[in-house]
This record gives sequence, C-alpha cells and structure tokens, in this order.
Amino acid sequence: MIALYEGRGACAEVDSDTEAVAGVGFKLGCISCKRRTEVIATATVKWYFRGKGESDFFHIYSYNEDGATVESDNFVDRVDWNGSKRSNDIQDASIYLLNVTFNDSGTYQCFFDRILFYDNYEYTTVITKVVKLTVVAKATRGTASIVSEFMMYFTVIGLQVWLLIEMIYCYRKISAHGEEALREAANAEYLAIATEGKDNCGGVQVGE
Repeated sequence: MIALYEGRGACAEVDSDTEAVAGVGFKLGCISCKRRTEVIATATVKWYFRGKGESDFFHIYSYNEDGATVESDNFVDRVDWNGSKRSNDIQDASIYLLNVTFNDSGTYQCFFDRILFYDNYEYTTVITKVVKLTVVAKATRGTASIVSEFMMYFTVIGLQVWLLIEMIYCYRKISAHGEEALREAANAEYLAIATEGKDNCGGVQVGE
C-alpha cells in the first residue's frame, strides 16, 4: 500500500547549478512544485543522461515509493538521493553526484511522473527539467558571483556614506542648538541686567 502525504511545505523552483569541479561532489537540482499544495499527490522520478558529443540519452537513476535504483553501471556508487524525504509527494528530485569526472559533462533530464488525487478523479502529468552540466578542473567565478560581490561592496560603501552624512547632520544640529541656547542665555542675562537697572533707577527717583 502506498502511503500518501499532503505536501504543505514551502516550495520554490530554483534552477540547478551547471558547473561542477572534477574530483568533488555536485548536486544536480530538479524541483517541480505543485500549484495547489492542498491536493494529495504521489510522484516517481527518472533521470536520464546524454554525454557531451553523444546523440542518445540513457536511463541512469530512478526513485519511487520503493526507494532509489541506479540504472547505469557508470553511476553505480556515485549517485545519492538528495530530494524529498519521507513522502511520496515528491517535489524535489535532486540527486548528488559523487567524485565528478569530465565524462559527467553533458545534458541531464529529470522526469516527474505525478498523479494528483482529486475528489472524483485522478490527474496524471509529466514534468521535465533539463540540466546542462559542464565539468571543469577548477572552479571559476560566474557572473552572478561577481555581481553579488560588487553589490555587497556597493552596499557597504553606501552605508558608510550614509552614516557619515548622518554624523555631519547630527553635529550641525547639535551645534545649532548649542548656539541657540547660548543666545537665549545671553538674552536672558541681558534682560535680567536691564530689569535690575530699571528697578534701581526707580529707587533713585523715589528717594529724590
């Protein structure tokens, strides 16, 4: 009996990275989100691979309610499931390649065979995702990485300029308040002296 679980977690379809480094592991991303998370569903996954310069795809990996199966001898002991766990409602079908080689360069296809269970009927759909993988000897900086770094430096510089402007503004405001307070104190002192002089003059007139 197949156990079905309702997918209620957040899901975002993020494209897979496409550049792997020889000799290390690499995640082949494959995500297909349901449009209506409240609908119960089940899915099976199949991965296919076509090497660089080759014309045909061949089946390399399967995943269903019974678990994972490596379908190609070239990938035995080199593929781990890295997708949805503890649920047959698979939305993340990512796999992890171990010890990537240059022969792993090529095109990967990920197929979702999904059944949606509605009240009065079932709906079957097939979703395909494609990952074009390039294997390099050494990691290179992509455009996104360069732009991200530039934006980080731009943000830091912008914050520093903003803090400097705020400090100048606050200093001028404090200085202005200080000058105003000094003027008010001087005016108050002048008025006090003037009032006292006026009172003294009034006393002299009375005495005469």
